[in-house]
Amino acid sequence: MINIVINGKPCDTISALDRGLHYGDGVFETLKVVRGHIMFLEQHLQRLQQGCERLRIPQPSMEALVQEANSLVNDEAKSVLKIIVTRGGGGRGYRLPDNARNNRIIIRYAFPGYPQTYYRQGVTLRICDQRLSANATLAGIKHLNRLEQILARSEWQDESIAEGLMMDQEDNIIEGTMSNLFLVNEDRLVTSDLKNCGVAGIIRQFVLDMAQEMGISHDITVVKKEDLLTAGEVFLTNSLIGIWPVTKLLHISTQKSSQIDYKVGPITGRLMQGLTREEARQEV
Repeated sequence: MINIVINGKPCDTISALDRGLHYGDGVFETLKVVRGHIMFLEQHLQRLQQGCERLRIPQPSMEALVQEANSLVNDEAKSVLKIIVTRGGGGRGYRLPDNARNNRIIIRYAFPGYPQTYYRQGVTLRICDQRLSANATLAGIKHLNRLEQILARSEWQDESIAEGLMMDQEDNIIEGTMSNLFLVNEDRLVTSDLKNCGVAGIIRQFVLDMAQEMGISHDITVVKKEDLLTAGEVFLTNSLIGIWPVTKLLHISTQKSSQIDYKVGPITGRLMQGLTREEARQEV
């Protein structure tokens, strides 16, 4: 069952004049809820605030968002909250409306049925043809325009492929359609630089902080397709999946098809354990 609160009231409709519908003029966050506890709530709200600031959307009340989010939480083992903030209504055209009033939309969904084998045995990836556009102003935030990700995800229907990797216009690997990418090369953790495109994930940052605490060397840098050939370990992160080890990468195109195999390595295992401990701590 889906439950929705709009501007603090149970509701499932919004004005057809909302700029989120017309222009993607808004931001969103997707949060994991475990037994009544919203995971990494503070970090999600910080990124939401940063997104609103970047897009010049009036800041919503964080107190109201927390109260409204908690009103949808129950004691289910797991569920999903999606928080959307749009600029609100406005007339036709791109000019920002005077005295804009944002809309706060919070939705609770059932948790996706990810197979447990994804965590124990790893997942299969493919490389997508759809590219990400460079835009430093929008890089890092979760704005409502996800057309590039939608087109990338439409490239495959094979249920055995869990995720697709997306490149920028210069053939650099940036992220998955719904996740951030990490490689391990010679015991060094590597993730893509997101200064021009991509989403700065909450779990991505947690993994980087955790690696620092664990004494694992790490780099935020340009990742090329060739780096996938030499990686000893590969894994994905996002707020719902946590960490998925990658054990197979397919590169499918009209010219050729190839496959790279990986093992679930020790650094991936340590980071998965660390994330599990942190979620358990937040539940208390």
